[in-house]
Amino acid sequence: MDKQNFFNDMQAKISQVLENSPAKDIEKNVKAMMSQGFSKLDLVTREEFDIQAQVLAKTRAKLEALEARVAALETPQKDA
Repeated sequence: MDKQNFFNDMQAKISQVLENSPAKDIEKNVKAMMSQGFSKLDLVTREEFDIQAQVLAKTRAKLEALEARVAALETPQKDA
């Protein structure tokens, strides 16, 4: 028996034992409790965070461009 088959067999047996044990119910209950607790907090998903970070980066770039334009307009121009 090679290592890969051994590990696959062990994983299958462990999964079968866990499915037939109270550990599966405990896992479900813990996940439900954690979800309920997290829902009370003011949290965002990673996806929402990444989207807002992109929006912020674009906003910063636009602000810098506008600041440069204002600075250019405020600079006294010599008449040619």
